[in-house]
Amino acid sequence: MEMGNQHPSISRLQEIQKEVKSIEQQVLGFSGLSDDKNYKKLERILTKQLFEIDSVDTEGKGDIQQARKRAAQETERLLKELEQNANHPHRLEIQNIFQEAQALVKEKVVPFYNGGNCVTDEFEEGIQDVILRLTHVKTGGKVSLRKARYHTLTKICAVQEIIENCMKKQPSLPLSEDAHPSVAKINSVMCEVNKTRGTLIALLMGVNNKETCRHLSCVLSGLMADLDALDVCGHTEIRNYRKEVVEDINQLLRYLDLEEEADTTHAFDLGQNHSILKIEKVLKRMREIKTELLQAQNPPELYLSAKTELQGLIGQLDEVSLEKNPCIREARRRAVIEVQTLITYIDLKEALEKRKLLACEEHPSHKAVWDVLGNLSEIQGEVLSFDGNRTDKNYIRLEELLTKQLLALDAVDPQGEEKCKAARKQAVKLAQNILSYLDLKSDEWEY
Repeated sequence: MEMGNQHPSISRLQEIQKEVKSIEQQVLGFSGLSDDKNYKKLERILTKQLFEIDSVDTEGKGDIQQARKRAAQETERLLKELEQNANHPHRLEIQNIFQEAQALVKEKVVPFYNGGNCVTDEFEEGIQDVILRLTHVKTGGKVSLRKARYHTLTKICAVQEIIENCMKKQPSLPLSEDAHPSVAKINSVMCEVNKTRGTLIALLMGVNNKETCRHLSCVLSGLMADLDALDVCGHTEIRNYRKEVVEDINQLLRYLDLEEEADTTHAFDLGQNHSILKIEKVLKRMREIKTELLQAQNPPELYLSAKTELQGLIGQLDEVSLEKNPCIREARRRAVIEVQTLITYIDLKEALEKRKLLACEEHPSHKAVWDVLGNLSEIQGEVLSFDGNRTDKNYIRLEELLTKQLLALDAVDPQGEEKCKAARKQAVKLAQNILSYLDLKSDEWEY
């Protein structure tokens, strides 16, 4: 039906649906919590639209009733999506970890508020642990979770970087005020910048409700203007000193743009990141080699060439730029484990093949260990092919098989044979590594 001939109620419903559609991407990408201002704003808009839909008069006509029902369902769907984003278990996990980082900042970074640079090893270790745990939070490819994890990691990594940069400062600075009249002003500005560092850390971590990004940006810009106004012509050392303080201010200003930068550049979406693409390329080739090995009629013929190429892939992963991004570091770590596990599989297969050629007597305990290694080789082949999650029956079966092999090794009595002790120890380590690899393959982690 032509737009001009449509029933007024249908036209009104279409207008409402258009308004709802205009905020759909904001809802789907919402990465905050239910007490955030933006959450309340989106919730208010959607609730208002529901009331608007409910107020549309259907005049008892079936087509209008159906149209109103569809419009209400779509709006309710977005309301539910908004609520789920804010209350998703992994979103709450991110928030809990962030709160631990907040507590660390409150307790350990007190010297920064006074312009100091003394930070304990305990703080550095605590922050590193927080970053590691955040990188392990699963997103399932959900945009809202990826954004939340990225924003949180970015802020915490910025705090870590601010502290590290401050610790690296030259002990000879600030300069003596006797060198030049401008030095006193630069020293004064540098003291203010040091105080601002503490304020910025508190602001990034949400432990300072009195300061705003806008005000802090104005303060730093004012300090920059003060430095620009100084005349230091002909004094290279003083000019370099001023340049260093200016660079400090510029760096702090960049930290203030972190949130906006993440949203405008989609930095949280690592699917198109250059380093991630390199990692994916390596993984693709590794999977091709794995398939060739597992399906080959005569695998030993491929062992040497496969190992050589896999070692080359490890070298390529070592060259991947981490871009100071913990998620890229975690992606690379997992890729290295993937490739290394395949190399270990080939090593074990080769060792088992060589053992077949030896026709010498051996200690019963040593033979028992090799029997377990033979079983582990078969299980590892299945683990390499496994592609599922921890609720799969096959996962449970493989886990049980590996546990049985560990129990079998535990039952082996070396009877004082050092060679047997070493072999059993290596076999136990291999079984545990295969178990860890099975866990890694099935934990549904995404960058």
